[in-house]
Amino acid sequence: MNERRSNPVLSASEHVLDNKEDLTHLLILRFQQMLSDGVLRPGTKLPPERELAAHFKVARSSLRPALKVLEIMGVIKQKVGDGSYLNRDASSVLAVPMEFLFLLDDTSVQELTELRFLMEPALAAKAAERANSDDIALLRQSITDLESSEEDRVKLVASDLLFHRAIFQASGNRLMGRLFHTIHRAMLNMMMVTSQMVDLEHTVAFHKPILAAIEQRNAPLASKLMTAHLKDAANLLMQTQEQEKERLLRDHMATTRFALQKNPRASKVGPIKQRRRAARS
Repeated sequence: MNERRSNPVLSASEHVLDNKEDLTHLLILRFQQMLSDGVLRPGTKLPPERELAAHFKVARSSLRPALKVLEIMGVIKQKVGDGSYLNRDASSVLAVPMEFLFLLDDTSVQELTELRFLMEPALAAKAAERANSDDIALLRQSITDLESSEEDRVKLVASDLLFHRAIFQASGNRLMGRLFHTIHRAMLNMMMVTSQMVDLEHTVAFHKPILAAIEQRNAPLASKLMTAHLKDAANLLMQTQEQEKERLLRDHMATTRFALQKNPRASKVGPIKQRRRAARS
């Protein structure tokens, strides 16, 4: 078996997000977390750009695109000569289900889920057959990062993505490694959704047995465990979609009730009378 060049352990989870668009996605997620934790409150003034960049541990050039997206979304408002402020309804804007980010990639949840079921169990099996010491070290590092990501959803998502990238890499198929870079944005968006529904122990409980199967060179078990992991993620996404449908139905019913309260006479007119009136007109 030919030895393959792989990234050192020090590349870790934060380095799997290696372009500005990934950082923009995750910085927006960080703003969402800060709002939900009460660190930032709607209507308050944001710290200066320099302080925000230092807080997020990114360059100001990486922070600016995220601020621009938040401004376009209506989350923040720029006041010339004064700074940036969170709008009063910022939390409701950032509460929009994260699965809508899939629209940015023109990739549906169903398409990505199907592709992952086709590929990743087989890749986990190949990783069990071919993983070298660097691959194993990177998988271990991703789990270490994941276990230390409590209350830091951005680090959790990055660690989760690193684990799956390491398996693509450990399969020993260079084309699969390139494919990861093609679909990783959609995978990142999917993980943003599922990370909001479970705690980190839930994800660790799937990753550790997969790593153990790869270390034991047990290809069938690695494939089986990866399939179980993907089924769990698919179920979480299905729950999210059902919750969104229920929310839309509640909003529709609330809007209808409000309209009837404003025009109580309309609610007293029965369906037969309404049809008669429509026929006369």
